[in-house]
Amino acid sequence: MIKLLLLLVPFLSFSQQKKSAKEALNELGPENSVLAKRAGLWNVTETVWEYPGAKAVVIKGMVAERVMIGLMLQEFIRPLKDTLHHDVRRTDLITFNQLESRWNYVSFDTRAPVGLMPAWGNVRGDGTKIDLNFAPFAVVADAADIKGQLMIMDQSFIFKDENSDVKDQYFMLADGKGTRWLGRRYSFVRIK
Repeated sequence: MIKLLLLLVPFLSFSQQKKSAKEALNELGPENSVLAKRAGLWNVTETVWEYPGAKAVVIKGMVAERVMIGLMLQEFIRPLKDTLHHDVRRTDLITFNQLESRWNYVSFDTRAPVGLMPAWGNVRGDGTKIDLNFAPFAVVADAADIKGQLMIMDQSFIFKDENSDVKDQYFMLADGKGTRWLGRRYSFVRIK
């Protein structure tokens, strides 16, 4: 009887340590661990090309505040002095959803009347880049008219090194022409 109990002790302690699926899916995992390393305060330079061939407009004086909320990295792009988030220009959330085995992302830009912009990425990647494809959304076609034009967008989030990142956003109007252009580039340099 004692031999039987001694044989069962390792099995019982192992079975008690086994995590539930819910617990395992709520751990960072390798993909979200990469995101956790991006938390902090970053200087942001935004470069905008409004249409293909447009002259670049460079916007400085903003910071990206990145915080982990559970498995999600949230980013607020705001003026440096706005620590209470009264003047957030853009915010986003990104996570690798282990249950779906894909990236989930949503952003909201207070400077444009486009609403929430959800996106997904189906490639885990190698920890240096995340590619996302957005659901089509409407943009104002002409400021004089209240009408829209569907826009197709994809984004590459590139981790250049531990202190610099780039988000490139490519746009294509759903006008049948198939012209894709780099419309926005956010360049990030870590402050702390």
